[in-house]
Amino acid sequence: MSDERYRSRHRRPGEGRAPIALLVVVVLVGVLGIGGYLGRSRIQAYLPAADYDGAGTEAVQVTIAQHATLTTMGDTLVTKDVVQSTRAFVEAADANPKGQNIGPGTYNLKKHMSGAAAVTLLLDPKARVVNGVPIPEGTTANGIYDLLAESTGLKVDDFKKAAKDPKALGVPDLWFERTDGQQVTKSIEGFLFPATYEFPKKGTAAEYLKLMVKQFLTVADSINFVKRAENDRKISPYEVLTVASLSQAEAGNKDDLGKVSRTAYNRLYGDNSDQLPCKCLEYDVGINYYYQLTGKPTKPSGKMTRAELRDPKNPYRLHDKEGLTPTPINNPGKAAMEGALDPPKGDWLFFVATDKQGHSVFTRDYQKHLQNIETSKKNGVL
Repeated sequence: MSDERYRSRHRRPGEGRAPIALLVVVVLVGVLGIGGYLGRSRIQAYLPAADYDGAGTEAVQVTIAQHATLTTMGDTLVTKDVVQSTRAFVEAADANPKGQNIGPGTYNLKKHMSGAAAVTLLLDPKARVVNGVPIPEGTTANGIYDLLAESTGLKVDDFKKAAKDPKALGVPDLWFERTDGQQVTKSIEGFLFPATYEFPKKGTAAEYLKLMVKQFLTVADSINFVKRAENDRKISPYEVLTVASLSQAEAGNKDDLGKVSRTAYNRLYGDNSDQLPCKCLEYDVGINYYYQLTGKPTKPSGKMTRAELRDPKNPYRLHDKEGLTPTPINNPGKAAMEGALDPPKGDWLFFVATDKQGHSVFTRDYQKHLQNIETSKKNGVL
C-alpha cells in the first residue's frame, strides 16, 4: 500500500477539514466586519455630529485655501482644533443662508468653537486678516500690473510678458470666439478678475495671473455666463464680457450697470435708424483705453476733440464705428457681468450722469437727452 493511500485511509477525525474550516471562519469574520461597518455608518448618519459648544477659547489663525470646498474647510478647521468635526461645520454652513459665501484667506478664529459659531465668524469681515492685494473692479490689465508689481516686488514687464499668451494662463479658446464679424484679438483684458488676493510668496508673474484667471472662470461658471450669453443674449460670451467692461467704465454706480448694458444692446441690435446715425455706441471710454495701451496721456471726455473721438487709426473708438471694441477695456466685476447677461428692460438709447454720485438719467429721446446734458452741466458734473 502506498504512503498516499495509507494517509488517506488513516486520517484522524477532522484532519484535512481544518483548512476549510479556517477559510469559513475568515469569510464569516469578513462578512460580519463589513456588515458591522455598514451598520455603524448607517447609525452614525442618524447621530448628531460631534460638536463643541460655545464661541471658543484661545485664539488661532486659520488659512482657507483658494477654491476650498466646505468639506476641505472643515478638515482644515478640525486640524487646527477650531471645530470638533468636519460634519458639524458642513451642516452649520449648509444651514446658514450665507454659508456658501465663505471665501479664501486667513482668519482670526478660536479653538473649540461650535460649527455654527465658526461659520458666523468666517462670514464676519472683521475676522479676515487682509494682507492681500485688492484689485478694484474696472481696473485695466496695465493698472493691475502696476498694483501687482508694487505688492510682489516683481517688475511690470514680468507681468506684461506673462500676459502675452492668455491661453497659457488658463483662458480657454471658446472665450475668443465672436459672432459680430470682427477680427478676434486675443488679450488677457477682461479675464483678471477683480478681488482681494493673498498671493503665495516668491511666486512668478505667470502664477499670479493664473490665479486671477482661475478666479474669473470660477465666477463665470457660478453665474452660468457662457450658456446665458449664447442662449439669452444670442452673442458670444466674449462680446457680452466686452459689454460688461464698457458698462463698468461708463456706469457711475452699481445701480446703473445693467441699464448701461441695455442701452448698448439697444444701440447695437435695435431698430433705431430714426435716432442714431449708425449702430454705434458713441461711448468715449474706448479712446482713453487706447491711449493707455499706447502710452499717451488720457483725457476727460469733455476735453476730447471731435477728431480724437472719430480717429480712424484708433481701433477702440466707438464714434462713427459700428460694433464693439476689439477686446474688453478693463476687468469687470461680477455685478457688471450679471448686468450684461440680464439687463433690465428699457428702450433707452442715451444716458448721462446728472449728479456727483454718478447716477445717470436714461432716455430714448435725443431732445430729452440734450436737456439732461444741460442739467448735468448745471449740477457741475460735465
